[in-house]
Amino acid sequence: MTPEEFRAAGHQLIDWIADYRARVYDGTLPVMARTTPGEVRAALPPSPPAEGESFDALLRDVDGIVVPGLTLWQHPNFHGYFPANSSLSSVLGDLLSTGLGVLGLSWQSSPALTEVEEVATDWLRQMVGLSAAWKGVIQDTASTTTMLALICARERTSGFSLGAGGLQGVAAPLVVYASAYAHSSVDKAALLAGFGRDNVRHVACDDAYAMRADALEAAITADIAAGRTPCAVVATTGTTASTALDPVGAVVEVATRYGLFVHVDAAMGGSAMILPECRWMWEGVEGADSVVVNVHKWLGVAFDCTMHLVRDSDLLVRVMSTNPSYLRSAVDEQVRNYRDWGLPLGRRFRALKFWFLVREQGVQRLQERLRRDLQNAAWLAEQIRATPQWELLAPVPLQTLCVRHAPPGVHADALEAHTQRWCEAINRSGQAYLTSATLGGRWMVRVSIGSETTERVHVERLWHIMQQAAAASALVVAT
Repeated sequence: MTPEEFRAAGHQLIDWIADYRARVYDGTLPVMARTTPGEVRAALPPSPPAEGESFDALLRDVDGIVVPGLTLWQHPNFHGYFPANSSLSSVLGDLLSTGLGVLGLSWQSSPALTEVEEVATDWLRQMVGLSAAWKGVIQDTASTTTMLALICARERTSGFSLGAGGLQGVAAPLVVYASAYAHSSVDKAALLAGFGRDNVRHVACDDAYAMRADALEAAITADIAAGRTPCAVVATTGTTASTALDPVGAVVEVATRYGLFVHVDAAMGGSAMILPECRWMWEGVEGADSVVVNVHKWLGVAFDCTMHLVRDSDLLVRVMSTNPSYLRSAVDEQVRNYRDWGLPLGRRFRALKFWFLVREQGVQRLQERLRRDLQNAAWLAEQIRATPQWELLAPVPLQTLCVRHAPPGVHADALEAHTQRWCEAINRSGQAYLTSATLGGRWMVRVSIGSETTERVHVERLWHIMQQAAAASALVVAT
């Protein structure tokens, strides 16, 4: 494709994306894909074309095959999982990143890539109210970032065992602690970092599904008594199931007393920290060692763009550093080489996605949108509390509600089936998208409010849809 052919196709594609977003935003398309397993694959040729096809042919298949097979995360009636906003200004930053076609192997390989990332991560640090002691790097996801944090914890606690026999050379097993409601990536990170499943502790939670600091201390002292070595604790600001808030300050106080590394998983809730009135949610965070914020969730940056903030960047670099001769330069002592801040050697120009979004929106407009979502979640919570047979199973500190409809006289097993049935009925209807999950061993429905185009009118309509679906399902229970 020549530059001129690219220009023509690019204009066509930008127009297509704009039209697609307009159709998604008007709320008329079904939110959940209605395809059956294997349907998309069956519609595509099993072998690659011998000769090139026109761009028009590509777009026809996007329209006819791809789009019908998508669940629409940017839809105003999307309330599943978590917000994964992909603001159009950030989309343009992503397009520019790909169009520039540069790689960050070292500062010298693309100086602007490194220095814009330094600026972007420091902007985020300021936006969430962290002190200048913190430095940042962009990773792909929170899962990767948590693994990096636990590897750093492992090395700090073991006296940098990677330079000797690794974990096989340590005198006692190293132990990781996390809430019973921590993200599954914490367990995976601990396993991949070599701790082993037997050395992961799921700490008991309180009635709000937040980690209990006294239970954490009890688990630590029990491991010490058993001859094990407490290593790291992961505190969560906004758990996946209910957006519960672990008491970061209390966790840090316990961890500091016993010398543990503290990683704060604020993948979801971290975006709310751009609101000064929400920073109580992670009070004490300055005593932690690392923090992760997924700006590709609620904040609006196009996936993938995870901010990894650390208080001791020398530790991260010592653990992750590689310095092959072909990447060395005369300025290495004066610059930041991000290859030494994570797993991959090369890196994309992810910072442009965040940089474009913040410059186009400004911090104030981002704050206004998040405040709108919090207000809409609070409104829906009020409706549920005031309506017979409906209940909230957890506090609503952020924008996610854990909801259950409980008709009178329905036994536990039937109630579980009823909960999943009315949620699935809404999803199949295409009118909205919700996710069900278990909390405290019981099925409930999660309502996540935070899509960029979701306004109060959409939340009001969702509440009406929920009541209709639950009433219809209750008739099945009654018969």
